[in-house]
Amino acid sequence: VSDCRAAIASNYGDAYLPGSARVYKSKAKNAQEAHEAIRPTGFSRTPQSLNLTGDEAKLYELIWKRATASQMASAKLERTTVTVVDDRDSLALRATGQVVRFDGFLKLYEASKPKSETEEDSRTHPPLKSGQGANAKKVEAEQHFTQPPPRYSEASLVKRMEELGIGRPSTYASILKVLQD
Repeated sequence: VSDCRAAIASNYGDAYLPGSARVYKSKAKNAQEAHEAIRPTGFSRTPQSLNLTGDEAKLYELIWKRATASQMASAKLERTTVTVVDDRDSLALRATGQVVRFDGFLKLYEASKPKSETEEDSRTHPPLKSGQGANAKKVEAEQHFTQPPPRYSEASLVKRMEELGIGRPSTYASILKVLQD
């Protein structure tokens, strides 16, 4: 952890370094925690400094970025709602999104968005000021329908069972087998 924090300070500056090291704990009380995470042996070995090619380079870059991002400062996002009104106040268009105020760990790694988050909620806007004018270059009308929640996969079902405290790690396989049968 100290090697990772030193690499963050030297490569990205003190703004990207939180006040203290981040410690992660399992959210589920009966989660299996029997193995160490895959991580670089030295954070000074950046993906660019090694002579890796192809899949090796992609895998190492993924591991290095995620491990380093896990110790970086939090990102600061500002949720924004923009309402555009025409000159006669007869039509109002609304967009919801967010503005990145400080990228923090997002400089290296942006996790995939949860499926429950709609595309509209995940858009980023440029920084805007109240009362700022807008010129419409193109206007498109789109219709959106509410989507049902996605079906459970085996992994998401086990995760949900852990959250609810149903079963034990040793019984998850047999519970899934019964559901499949």
